[in-house]
Amino acid sequence: MSFSFFKPSKPKTPPELVKAIRESLLALDSKTVAEVKALEKALEEVEKNFLAMRQMLSGDGEVEPNMDQVSQLTLEICKEDIISLVIHKLPSLGWEARKGLVHCWCILLRQMVGPSHCCVEYLENHLELLDFLVVCYDNKEIALHCGIMLRECIKYPNLAKYILESTSFELFFKYVELPNFDVASDAFATFKQDLLTKHPTAVSEFLTSHYEEDSSKNIQISAFHIFKIFVANPNKPWEIILILAKNHEKLLDLLHNLSVGKGTEDEQFEEEKDLIIKEIDRISRLPNFVR
Repeated sequence: MSFSFFKPSKPKTPPELVKAIRESLLALDSKTVAEVKALEKALEEVEKNFLAMRQMLSGDGEVEPNMDQVSQLTLEICKEDIISLVIHKLPSLGWEARKGLVHCWCILLRQMVGPSHCCVEYLENHLELLDFLVVCYDNKEIALHCGIMLRECIKYPNLAKYILESTSFELFFKYVELPNFDVASDAFATFKQDLLTKHPTAVSEFLTSHYEEDSSKNIQISAFHIFKIFVANPNKPWEIILILAKNHEKLLDLLHNLSVGKGTEDEQFEEEKDLIIKEIDRISRLPNFVR
């Protein structure tokens, strides 16, 4: 008697797996989403393919990943525009599929093929995908998963710089005040702990050069609360001290003309502003910067 039907199916090669991932994601079209049974079947296929991708990237707990296969998989994912596809299909994915995607995303961005991070380079050539991830904070169903993906992107200077200079950046001032605590907290973590601290020099230059362009007073006040994080830090990097000293006249002028209005909040704001003004003035008087 043959028991061949108990044998597991032959593992897909990287090109075969990428093709399967692409086909299963494309199956999540508007017609499929509208039909419950068709959607369930399509999502199962996506989850199965994401699981296979995860095992190829990180092993199965017993067998270590084959690095040649990992490199080939990474290249194929970029070549076949899978990164763009998975990001745009995020709202249609189930929780398990999103969980699997996030795990793979972190590995893929860190994966080097030769001298470069090819997935990071792909994103550098498709920067609009970063805007999509930021806007996903408006969707509480996928916000936390997108937050993880976005924070992984921010680790790379060119991607962080794009977000800082894009129109999407101002959306964070809204997202950190969303009524959903988990989403607002995640947005704040992305905003303060990653976007504003991973690359301090780029952030300081951005705040210095864009401070006058915040047309809304609320945005100016929010920008001040971010700016004070860097100025009040007792362990400021030398690059930040240099930028503050170089631009101290402009910064002091802006701060002296900034106010929130009347009330208790105004008193606290003025106290904080006074401390920041004194710190910038102190830095400008350091021996290395006195003219």
